[in-house]
Formats: sequence, C-alpha cells, structure tokens
Amino acid sequence: MEWGLRTAIRGASERLIPILMTALVTALGLLPLAVGAGEAGREIEGPMAQVILGGLITSTLLNLLVLPTLAFALRAIHGETGTAGVAHDRRTVV
Repeated sequence: MEWGLRTAIRGASERLIPILMTALVTALGLLPLAVGAGEAGREIEGPMAQVILGGLITSTLLNLLVLPTLAFALRAIHGETGTAGVAHDRRTVV
C-alpha cells in the first residue's frame, strides 16, 4: 500500500473505535473518584484521578489527530512515497 493522505486517514479511522472504547471505559471508572475529590478520605485519590483523566484526554487526542498528521507531514517533507514498513535505502554502511 502506498503511503499518503488516504493511508493516514485509513489508519486513524481503523484505530478510532479501539482508542475511544479504551479511553471511555477508563474515564468512566475514574469519574467517581474525580468528582468526589473534595470529600474526606479522598485527598490523594481525587486529584490523582483528575490528572489521569487529563492525560487520558490528551493522549487520545494525540493518537487520533496529531500523530497521523505528523506522520503524513514528515513523509511529505522527506519525499518518501514507498510502501509502509519497508526500508527504502538498501545501502550498507561500513
């Protein structure tokens, strides 16, 4: 398969459901801890759950939007349009 915009979109769309399902289940599990952060006995767990939820949102956006865009842009800059995962330079370095 040739690398290009169509490949980047296909890769992102194939990973969309697994990434969103994992993020959603984790967020739903942490939501009660994050909401009850001010209650007695949750002085550590509540803020930690909020930080984890923030990181989860950030990493989900990174995986779905930034990484495919970055991969496509870097591929376009370097001018490599060969098949994905195959080394293009077969020279040996001595």
